[in-house]
Amino acid sequence: MNITGNTIFVPGATSGIGLALALRLKSRGNTVIIGGRRTSLLAELAEAHGFETVRIDTADAASIAEATADVVGRFPDLNVLVAMAGIMRPEDWTTPGFLADAEETVVTNLLGPIRLIDAFVPHLRERPGATIVTVSSGLAHTPLRFTPTYNATKAAIHQLSESIRMQLAPIGIQVTELVPPAVRTALMPGHESADHAMPLDAYVDEVMTLLEADPEAREVLVEQVKLLRYAEVRGDYDQIVGVLNAAEERVR
Repeated sequence: MNITGNTIFVPGATSGIGLALALRLKSRGNTVIIGGRRTSLLAELAEAHGFETVRIDTADAASIAEATADVVGRFPDLNVLVAMAGIMRPEDWTTPGFLADAEETVVTNLLGPIRLIDAFVPHLRERPGATIVTVSSGLAHTPLRFTPTYNATKAAIHQLSESIRMQLAPIGIQVTELVPPAVRTALMPGHESADHAMPLDAYVDEVMTLLEADPEAREVLVEQVKLLRYAEVRGDYDQIVGVLNAAEERVR
């Protein structure tokens, strides 16, 4: 993915990594459309930063269809989709009551990106420089005990990215996977100031540097996430699982 000269849609960009990435991309001369559920917040961000906006609920198939028609109609040069929206909920599978959170996580984190990609591929295949950016996690490779369904959906996104890349490359669509470590955002309570989490600005700055250095990158791996991404390859998986979960215990 080239980091300049694009028209980019980022659903899930009203806060956290999505918003920080949208701001960096806009500063590099891209037209950036952000999506979210709250129209009042979208209006505030549009006024503050000059974003184009679209209301979208990525957990709702009808909303995705409506937003896709809106984006493609207003921005026919759109060539990049960043499937950023996601949720992270703690679950305790030893007690009743976890199923609702688990189901919502699957719908938002896995079905949401699948539906987005399905909706935008017919348009993207006609655009030069077309790119789909998926967002997995270091937890796709080294699990956190508190968030089993989140871990599973991010592992699925990793394999989805690997698989559809082979299908979409021949029709001119690049697939790039962002693999964040723990980052200081509100995705999980306590992470905004967690010592082991990467500062948000530092994370997004490193992502932009990596994308600029290698526009053809399959995975965007900041240094901090490599501890999780390659634990099994290195042979220290059990040790890293222990270190990761001990750090999260301290946050909780």
